[in-house]
Amino acid sequence: MRLAVELHGTIIGRLDGDARTFDFTPSAEGVEGFGTNSPVLSVAIPLAPVQRRDHAGRRRNWFAELLPEGDQYDYMLARGGLRREDTPGFLARYGRDVAGALQIWDPDDPTEPRPPGVRPVTQAQVRALLQDPIGHPLANDPQSGKSSLGGVQPKVVLVRTSDGWAQALGGFPTTHILKPQLGGEKGSLIYDEEYGSRLARRLGLADFATSIDEFDGLPAIVIERYDRHRGQRVHQEDFSQVLGASRNQKYQEIGGIVSLRRIADTLKTHTPEGDLRRLARMVVLAVAIGNLDLHSKNLGLLHPLDGDVTLAPAYDIVPHSHLPGDGRMALAVNGLYRNQDITRTDLVEEFASWGLRRTEPLIQVVLDQLHTVVSEEHPREGAFPRLQEQLLGFVDNLRCGQAVGGR
Repeated sequence: MRLAVELHGTIIGRLDGDARTFDFTPSAEGVEGFGTNSPVLSVAIPLAPVQRRDHAGRRRNWFAELLPEGDQYDYMLARGGLRREDTPGFLARYGRDVAGALQIWDPDDPTEPRPPGVRPVTQAQVRALLQDPIGHPLANDPQSGKSSLGGVQPKVVLVRTSDGWAQALGGFPTTHILKPQLGGEKGSLIYDEEYGSRLARRLGLADFATSIDEFDGLPAIVIERYDRHRGQRVHQEDFSQVLGASRNQKYQEIGGIVSLRRIADTLKTHTPEGDLRRLARMVVLAVAIGNLDLHSKNLGLLHPLDGDVTLAPAYDIVPHSHLPGDGRMALAVNGLYRNQDITRTDLVEEFASWGLRRTEPLIQVVLDQLHTVVSEEHPREGAFPRLQEQLLGFVDNLRCGQAVGGR
């Protein structure tokens, strides 16, 4: 199979080969347009006329990490008549609208390039899409849907237009992610995430909108895509792609490929100086509110066409401590995984291992800000009933030098 890899209107390369052997080869047009060794696609895959053969596995993994996970992946395989682990086949079917700004398509398909468009949907139709992950995974139209997005939690991706909501057809850039309210013990999850996102915005760590809306009576969290700006794609990559982690290796304890230290080292090499301190602030926020899912797919890099590579905003900020589970962080802090055991000293030592200096004042400022923000911002009805009280307790424990869970 041969696929075109398009970025900002330029065919920057191609994917050639079968599911096991495929590889990415930059095009002369891409190298000439963006420069030799440009990181415009990825800091892990510089555009070079000759690619390192020993990095072929990492390149395959980078593109495989554009695919969904869990049930959504299985549903999309079934709808597309695809085999598991066939990354080129999947991207030929669903690669027109993925995370970031790439568009991946089959130049030998007589229906390509497809004209992108939208189909307006009513509130009742949005509800039906949210409740039908098998028939319309990610809200893809069975014939014209071309969208893929990573993650396990059930979701749909739609376009918000001046007239309302619409399905994306033929690779039209989706603008929002919608996740429905779940049942049972996870019924508060979307409300907890909305609250976590609100806290991140107040701290200046996120700038995209998040809200709880109802669609024909069904509550859902509506998240503005940070890799879209005014309806246009902004390129990004997550740290699983950057560091060569596959699937559940986004958790440090599975494979040991990812870590905060490795992420920090990448920032020191490729992004402005202030991004390292911004990562530290994100980690303080995650520890202080019990956001256990700060893994390598929820941290990433933005690649704006007209600027420097930068750390992506804080994303998927969910207080998890009240939910069933082992209470372990996805990425260790100073070697500790259990969130309730982490102290301010652990934060200081973790950040010192990155080469950061004067981190005590940084941590103090974030914790003081969080105390104020959590005191002022009230969770919506539907969130965990004791969420505000619980988070204030965590923050104050850290401010007093205790572990998150107190001692």
